[in-house]
Amino acid sequence: MVDMSVDAVKNFGDELRRLGLATDLMVAGSLATGDYVPHVSDLDLVALVAGSPQRPQITRLHRRVDREERLNLGCVYVDVTTVGDVGKTHPTWTHGRLVDRILSGVTRAELARHGYAVFGREPLEVFPAVTADDIRDAARAELTGYWAWAARRPWLWLDPELADLGLTSMARARHALERGELLTKSRAIGEARAPHWLREQLRARRQGRRIASPRVRTGWIAWRDARRTVAQWP
Repeated sequence: MVDMSVDAVKNFGDELRRLGLATDLMVAGSLATGDYVPHVSDLDLVALVAGSPQRPQITRLHRRVDREERLNLGCVYVDVTTVGDVGKTHPTWTHGRLVDRILSGVTRAELARHGYAVFGREPLEVFPAVTADDIRDAARAELTGYWAWAARRPWLWLDPELADLGLTSMARARHALERGELLTKSRAIGEARAPHWLREQLRARRQGRRIASPRVRTGWIAWRDARRTVAQWP
């Protein structure tokens, strides 16, 4: 099953090149770290472009790929001249739409530590190597950004997907801040601050099994963990 995803990424890269939409395509996320789970994980890609990204063509390509491949394939389109600007937003295809987002410090760290090229240059030919302190800074930025915002909105945590993501993200952030290392989502489940029964259910869902957890109780556990973790590293 993983090979199908690798083939899909290669085919996507071939289309990007054929259409002249990117000069380089790189793999980050779980496919780069070896933690990819078919039909569960997203495919996280970073494309480099010469000049402003061609939004209409990018949108048409991704809509076709989403329809034909049925994979959660996302991609950040970075003007190569702005690679060093960590605060700049870039067109990003994610979950069926094109939005503007920064290329996060965590993604930059994944590229530098584990990423590889589908075509074009290797990540370390473009992005600088990262230190343990860089990883800590990236984790702190995640906590003080989105997760601090979410922790102030307890009703959001009734969404089971957010609750699962929050528990693993808090574990990954704590690991990064304490050790200066990246932690995969699968390994983060073992470090989640949750009861044993919930960790087992998280692990089952990570493996692609359809197991539901009590929505309110799980949401409360995840929200409490996020509140405490965000407060621990202001």
